[in-house]
Amino acid sequence: MQSYDTIIIGAGAAGLMCAGTAAGFGKSVLVLDHAEKAGKKILISGGGRCNFTNRLCSPANFISANPHFCKSALARFSADDFIDWVKQFGISYHERKHGQLFCDDSARDILNMLLQPCRNFGVQISTQTEILSVEKKEQFMLKTSKGDFSSDALVVATGGLSIPKMGATGFGIKLAESFGLHVVPPVAGLAPFTFTGKQKEDLNALAGISLDVRATCRSQSFTEAMLFTHRGLSGPAILQISSYWQPGDSLLIDLLPHIEAAAFLKQKQQQRPQAHLATVLSELLPKRLVQLLMKDYPGENRLGQISEKQVREFASLLHGWILKPNGTEGYRTAEVTVGGVDTDELSSKTMQSKKISGLYFIGEVVDVTGHLGGHNFQWAWSSGYAAGMAIADCL
Repeated sequence: MQSYDTIIIGAGAAGLMCAGTAAGFGKSVLVLDHAEKAGKKILISGGGRCNFTNRLCSPANFISANPHFCKSALARFSADDFIDWVKQFGISYHERKHGQLFCDDSARDILNMLLQPCRNFGVQISTQTEILSVEKKEQFMLKTSKGDFSSDALVVATGGLSIPKMGATGFGIKLAESFGLHVVPPVAGLAPFTFTGKQKEDLNALAGISLDVRATCRSQSFTEAMLFTHRGLSGPAILQISSYWQPGDSLLIDLLPHIEAAAFLKQKQQQRPQAHLATVLSELLPKRLVQLLMKDYPGENRLGQISEKQVREFASLLHGWILKPNGTEGYRTAEVTVGGVDTDELSSKTMQSKKISGLYFIGEVVDVTGHLGGHNFQWAWSSGYAAGMAIADCL
């Protein structure tokens, strides 16, 4: 049986970050993964350009039962720290809206950056390795399809349940539960919405339309693009709000987040009283969407003959269109998993289990979920670094 200081389950963003950090302080590290290569999800992220962090990343960009849990790790290894490493490695990158940072060339640049310290400090990475059993005696004992291994520390960096076609499984959740740790029930996050019945028919007729909106649910709002699809709704604003949505909730969609609709309509009433309401609205919104909104609108449509009350009512519709999804597309297309290992079970400084000495959970398997735009990668870097430093200090 081969023995290591640390075994890490998962060769993704968090696992590789932890491996390079711990190995850099002289720890022997083995990384195990069932996929055929390390960093598989890194390579496809950001359309192959990897949205590797967000310049504006802060604790406010994360969802967790304990919103304070992420603060320590994010402070110890911040977005600025990762950006500095990217610069030192010579990776060219650019910023898009809302502080999102992407590689100019390829996501492979980020993967190579993570793998370099692993190579330099002798990290062993074993892919296509199935873990058959894990138990804790004096050390952690792992039986795998590539042999048996033991270690003083075990780091679970298995990711969430999103995108199962990429190999995502619930292994990390089941492992946590087998050790007696509480888990916040996981659900799909950053996922498109689906609809049924008449709303499905109405929205299907709008497929392909994209516009900036403010989407609100459970007192949370995001102002970004919304995309109508043949299955329902997608786009950044919808993906963001989906992480807060729960079955039975409605969405409040402000179709004109940057315009005061009532004032606009009153102005047009004075300027063009003979113009039809649909004609004027089509200057602001796609015609197919205007037709849908007007379908159930009673009364005269010429601006000059619309009462002030009707103006207010229609403005309220434009700023508060109510839609009720029947669900999301689920893990098939979800970008992240909301929920995971309960943060009450872990040290926010080290990511170590409070119950099981030497057992760590990092990255998406933990109940810390970032907003769209590089925040989930930053949590992987920060939590991986925190665990790696703890292992370097404590073993």
